[in-house]
Amino acid sequence: MSDDCVFCKIARKEVATQPIYEDHDLIAFADSHPVAPVHVLIVPKEHMQNLNEVGKADAPMLGKALRLAAKIANDKGVAETGYRIVINNGEQGGQVVPHLHFHLIGGRALDHKIG
Repeated sequence: MSDDCVFCKIARKEVATQPIYEDHDLIAFADSHPVAPVHVLIVPKEHMQNLNEVGKADAPMLGKALRLAAKIANDKGVAETGYRIVINNGEQGGQVVPHLHFHLIGGRALDHKIG
């Protein structure tokens, strides 16, 4: 974990949040700046800056994060109507917090524009 990373601080309980889900590997919570009625962040507890730092050993955690996204989408009532999973990677990719995380976005019609 990184000392100054906000998501690492959340994982260490140094920054308060209301987890939707938490286990040894992942924590999920509502985005503080939602772009849709459902906007949940799914964050690996192990610090890795972005997808470029993911290795073969991380594949089970990535799969677990995607399965969790589907479960949360179902729990939030957006699984049937549709939702989006987004990973912003790097500054030009729109990544604001330099810690790998997934955005689960739904609850309204999302446009097809990318970027």
